[in-house]
This record gives sequence, C-alpha cells and structure tokens, in this order.
Amino acid sequence: MRVDFVLPDRDTPFLFPPSVQEWLPQDHLARFVVDIVAQLDLSSLRSSYAGRGSNPYDPSMLLALLVYGYATGVSSSRKLEQATYDSVAFRYITGNQHPDHDTISGFRQRFSTEVKKHFTRVLVIAGEMGLLRLGTVSLDGTKLKANASKHQAMSWQHACALEKKLKAEVEQLWRVADQADNTPVADGMSIPEELTIREKRLETIAEVKKKIDQRAKERYEQEKAAYDQKIADREQKKKNGKRGGGKPPKAPEPGPRPKDQVNLTDEESRIMPAGGGGFVQAYNAQGCVDSETMLIVATNTTQQPNDKLQIKPALAELAKLPEVLGKVKQVIADTGYYSASNVNACEAAGIDPLIAVSREAHNQSLEQRFSQPGPLAKDADAVTRMQHRLQTRNGKEIYAKRKCTVEPVFGIIKSVLGHRQLLRRGFRKAQTEWDLISIAWNLKRMHVLAILRPKKVERAALMVTPAL
Repeated sequence: MRVDFVLPDRDTPFLFPPSVQEWLPQDHLARFVVDIVAQLDLSSLRSSYAGRGSNPYDPSMLLALLVYGYATGVSSSRKLEQATYDSVAFRYITGNQHPDHDTISGFRQRFSTEVKKHFTRVLVIAGEMGLLRLGTVSLDGTKLKANASKHQAMSWQHACALEKKLKAEVEQLWRVADQADNTPVADGMSIPEELTIREKRLETIAEVKKKIDQRAKERYEQEKAAYDQKIADREQKKKNGKRGGGKPPKAPEPGPRPKDQVNLTDEESRIMPAGGGGFVQAYNAQGCVDSETMLIVATNTTQQPNDKLQIKPALAELAKLPEVLGKVKQVIADTGYYSASNVNACEAAGIDPLIAVSREAHNQSLEQRFSQPGPLAKDADAVTRMQHRLQTRNGKEIYAKRKCTVEPVFGIIKSVLGHRQLLRRGFRKAQTEWDLISIAWNLKRMHVLAILRPKKVERAALMVTPAL
C-alpha cells in the first residue's frame, strides 16, 4: 500500500513577514518571563550606561534573556548567545536580536548589584497575583560547586613541607652557583631561571600561608564565641537547678590546623562535604522555601559548610520581606540547624521553630506515629516547647512538609536545570548568582502556579454549584 508522507517545505518563502508574536503559544514561559521583567524598575540600570558608542541593548531584554536562560538550564554567556539563533523562545525574548557573549557577560556583571532588590520585587509581584502569602517556610542548604577544582587547593601542612623543600633547593642552587668556577653546571641548567621559579613559588606559598593563618584567626574567634555561649548556657542551667548534661565543652585551640587549605583558583570557596560522600570545592547556598507554593522567599550564601550558624542570617533575610506578603509564622529545618540559641532566636523573632533535635527513626510503629505528648509544663523553656510541638500530630504533619518543599526545589534546580556548579568566582559573585538562580526558579514556579490557579478556581466553583 502506498503511503504519502507529509514532507517539510523549507524553500517556499512566507507570503507576509512572520511576527515573533506568532511563534509561541500564549501561555509559554518565555512570554511570562518577558511580562514579569517588564514590571521591574530598571531605571538605575538604564542610567548606568554612559551613552557613548553604539546603542546598547535594552536592559529589560537582556535581563529576560538571562532569567529565561537560568530557568531552562542555559546559563553560560556563549550558550545564551547561541540560543538566540537556535531557539524560538530565545528569539522571541530578544526580538530576533543576537547580543554577543561579551555583551551578555557584561550585563550579568552590571546587574549583579541589583539582584537582591529584584528578587524581592518578584515576590511582591507573586503576592499581587495572588500566588504568595507567607506562613510556613522550610529552610535548607545545598552545596553548589565553585568554579574551581578541589585539586587546586593547598593545605597548611603541604605548604609548610613544600616551603621547606623549596628553601633547601634554593640554598643548594646558590651553592652550585658559588662552585660554578670549579664544578661544571649540568647541561641545559640555568641557575637564574631555576632560582626565579622557586622564588615565585615561595612567594605564592607565603601568600597561601598568610590567608590560611587569617582564616584560622577568624575561626578561632567564632569557636571561642560559641564555646563561651555553651559555658554560659551550662552555668545558667546550674543556676536553675538543672543538670548541665554531658561532658563540658572543650576549649578551641588557636592557630592553623594541618588540613586547613586555600584554593588557588577561587580562594574564597571552601572544601565542603558532599551529600553523597566525599568532598567538593563549593559554597553553601541557603534558601527558605514557602511550604504552600514552593517559591524561594529568602536566600543566603555562606562559606561555612555547617548549617548550624545559618538560622540567624535566614531570620534576618525573612525580616526584610515587605509586610504586604504577610508574616512568617513557622520555620521548619532539619537537625543540622538545631541549637538552643537558634530556637531562642526564632522565638525572639516571633516565629515558631520546628527544628529537629535528632534524626527521626525510619519505619516508626503506629504508636510512635500517632502518639500525642503529655501536657506542657508552664515553666518550659523554648527548646522544651519546640520539642513538645514537634511531638504533636499537627507538628509532625507540618514538619513532614520539609521533605516535599525545599528538598524537591533544590533537586530540580541542580538535577533538572543543571545548576550544580557556579559560573563565577568569588564569594560576592557566588551570592549574586544564587540569587539569580532563585529569581529564575521563582518565575518558572509562578508560571506554573498562574496556569494551575484558574483550574483550581474552576474546580472549586463546580464543588459549590448546587445540584439541579
């Protein structure tokens, strides 16, 4: 039987010039991004251009290009440039223009000073659209690989050993130079060149040791403050007639440790334990995710691999959110964030903490899952109140939301969109890139919520419609 295939026609020209408005469906993400970016005040960005040379591209278009790129897993400047040729959605955003990668990279740098402001503005727009009303948020952190190899790091121990070795070689080279009149130098060997190589390496090592020593001083100050706080807490418990609990904390020791290190490519990044085991050169990206909408409502980036010190920075970011978005009432976090100080900080901010004190056992019995705690003592402290709250059925249900809010968001950002590694180097640039990733995620999520909302309203209307 003969089959007539539909063949592609690549040669017949259009009767009328095509319009970019006809290229995408009305509910496409690219249209949504363009519409939201158009609502941002970019006047300060526009005024930052000198007005010399050729006309610059509109910042609104470049920002939409960046955000849509991050929202779809295209983030490098060269790939974004190529996408303006290859992708219909990117061609729609740019209006069939093709900014080169230098222009895109320069705009990314120019925009970095305003990322946080527009992150907040996007949340306000979500509130105006009826998509966001703050209540319960889940806090977690994820390690984003730095644009640097962990193998380009030098530890204190290795630096000291290498410094000793190089100094010995320098002394040996000087002895060879002194004896050059009597003892021939090896063929092809240039003593001045060899000395220069080693002296430059010694300068690098001296700089590395200086930075490691400075970090060690900063760490000691933090550890000393934490130690003093623990001692004060124990003394306070004794005054209240309670036992201190456990062994007394060990006082921190000053000075660098053998494994303290600095990365030679991105010295502000840190070696951090990876979730699946091993270590990565990374930054610790923090995010507060709204439990109802899965929108990221607060961000922070830190060089600390441990999450325990990140509650207070998160509370500070949440406190900056506009009142129009409502008030955060509860914060959910895993055991990595637990400390008595963090619990007290949450209550001081008027927020109920739900921070796991210890890891939950898997395969709990029915009695454990549905048990209810006894009455709470009137003089219970903040930690006891939180533990009681976590043991209630309502508390268990709220805490369980953490696994289906913040963890999936980070999983999609890293595994689906591919943002496992940062493009830019340096702590401040890592912060702004994480904020840009969060803006892109929020717009992507708002687009989904905006599409789903009419369907929810329609279903709700059907449920209340009286039967005929």
